[in-house]
Amino acid sequence: MAEVNTGDGGGGHGKHDKKRAKKASTRIDMTPMVDLAFLLLTFFVLTSTFNKAKTMEINFPAKLPPTAKPPRINNAVTFLLTREGAEAKENGIYYYYGEFYGPNNKDGKPATTFTKTDFSKEGLHKVLLDRNKLTIDALNALEERYKKKEIADTTYKRLALAEKGKKDALTVLIKADDKAVYKNIVDAIDELNICNVGKYAIVDMGQAELDILNAVKKK
Repeated sequence: MAEVNTGDGGGGHGKHDKKRAKKASTRIDMTPMVDLAFLLLTFFVLTSTFNKAKTMEINFPAKLPPTAKPPRINNAVTFLLTREGAEAKENGIYYYYGEFYGPNNKDGKPATTFTKTDFSKEGLHKVLLDRNKLTIDALNALEERYKKKEIADTTYKRLALAEKGKKDALTVLIKADDKAVYKNIVDAIDELNICNVGKYAIVDMGQAELDILNAVKKK
């Protein structure tokens, strides 16, 4: 706070003494301003949101022993990412459902056929929504219960995670050849998260799959 000292200085008390003007000394107390500054600083620090590191979860399957058979996957779809066109500048994405069977396989199964799609709303997005409909419906029902405050936030997150990880939930395998670009993989994983796919992994493309993919691209 400001203080004004009005001290009587030097003379002017006698009858014939010349009176001099009183000098006022001003001293400003900065303590309240400093207190206010620290209060504002503390307020903004406590209420600010700091940038969080942006990370992407990528799952890789565990390596199996050489003699072990690959586990059978239920309700699976495999996406094959590549680049095609005259100068290999166009994004190419193909997919197939279920197990892969190459030509003249020992099981006598018909060879797997690849279906072409793209990253548009009517392409990859629609394929995932159609195949993951049961999980999406279950998650929507959980969200309605959460909005009605029938379940707590922690319970909602736990049940949603359990729905995505169920045995019959959609499993997506992403495979890329040596022509695919990193952005295609990132876009595919982003689409999986948008469509609430909880089980996915990036795996190597087999030689038989690569041969069929190259044959399809030439057509």
